[in-house]
Amino acid sequence: MMDKLLEQPELYIVMLTAAGTLIVLVAWLPLVLKRLPLSLPILCIALGASAAFTPLMTFVPSPLIYPQVAERFTEFVVIIALMGAGLKIDRPFSWRTWSITWRLLAITMPFSIMAILLLGVYGLGLSVVGSLLLGAALAPTDPVLASDIQVGPPKGGGEDEVRFGLTSEAGFNDGLAFPFVNLAIALIVSQATGEPWFWKWLSYNVVWEIGAGATAGWLIGKLFGWLTFHVSRDASLSSTGDGLIAIAATLISYGVTEMIHCYGFLAVFVTALTLRAAHRQHEFNREMHDLTEQVERLAMMVLLLVFGAGLASGLLDALGWREVLVALAILFLVRPAAGWIGLAGSTTDRGERAAISFFGIRGVGSFYYLAFALNEANFAEGERLWAIVALVALISILVHGLTVTPLIRLLDRAHGRDPDDAEHESIPPGGQLGPAGRDSKSGDDNGV
Repeated sequence: MMDKLLEQPELYIVMLTAAGTLIVLVAWLPLVLKRLPLSLPILCIALGASAAFTPLMTFVPSPLIYPQVAERFTEFVVIIALMGAGLKIDRPFSWRTWSITWRLLAITMPFSIMAILLLGVYGLGLSVVGSLLLGAALAPTDPVLASDIQVGPPKGGGEDEVRFGLTSEAGFNDGLAFPFVNLAIALIVSQATGEPWFWKWLSYNVVWEIGAGATAGWLIGKLFGWLTFHVSRDASLSSTGDGLIAIAATLISYGVTEMIHCYGFLAVFVTALTLRAAHRQHEFNREMHDLTEQVERLAMMVLLLVFGAGLASGLLDALGWREVLVALAILFLVRPAAGWIGLAGSTTDRGERAAISFFGIRGVGSFYYLAFALNEANFAEGERLWAIVALVALISILVHGLTVTPLIRLLDRAHGRDPDDAEHESIPPGGQLGPAGRDSKSGDDNGV
């Protein structure tokens, strides 16, 4: 009897127990951490790093050893996060009301890429191509790890300029960073083969992949919007009450778009915005969002546990003091300066501008871009690039995770908002409340 009790349990049983524990933590920890200057990603990384020193960790969880796994897993987490981000935005899409987004995309992101490129070349001694890839990977803000500072659930309130700007920026720039990643790949391939690259990159990677990706996302969003809200009540997808419809829309949008060789990240976010616009007031939007958020949070926790274990297993070994200084500069000089420049002349006040500029969270999206590029072409500086990106993400998770709750609550109070009311906004039983407080289970909203 005692011998049986002392036997080491099967790995399968341990994994089942760990999965159950993880699911409990996914549901419980956000509630516990709501008022604390601490974030779920920080705890996940700490747990993962601790696990690396136990006998249960029988492999080295490094993207350098498992590059394909790193690419595909981060890819999945990002597309789920993009669907969730698009579904939660209440503001109808327009060029004027989304002006803050266009500023962040057209000014802040290219400025960030150029600044990081210069830091890579002159601060780290990286090649121009390696520095370009570093800039393309680290310029976009992350839709996964930025959930604590994004807008609330559909019709949940709290959609101020800071939350809206960071949510919409994270949604679009994960797709629009791709041309720069592909530019680095095109340059490295051209160096090896001597093939011309500019016109192919411009016509295919920029014009076609952005234009067709956005169009495909819009068409798929329109199709799902019609199937979900506008066919007969008995046959509509919303009548199923199953939020998995949003996951289906995510996978179909991404899969179809990638089949025609366009930017799937961009397509998924456009699909989410279009699906939400099909009927903004319907309670099913909340059900789709909530299910998507649960899947996203679970996948994020698994990824960050592995990331923590990777950190403890030597992912940062290639770092020196110069890399540390450049990582700090990227987070605390480049992003704040780029954000401030991009928002100059906008309707945001100084506090809002400072918050948007500071909370440029880096993480899972950067992991994906780097893994994708290194799997597509032979970058000689891959190990060093992974160490730098991992360090930037780690610092971002720690600093932004510890400061987001107190600083955003302070900003809410400065603008006359009660942060407690915004955080506890919920849907009343029986339906989603519209602007006039009515139950909006029925009634169409075809605004875009």
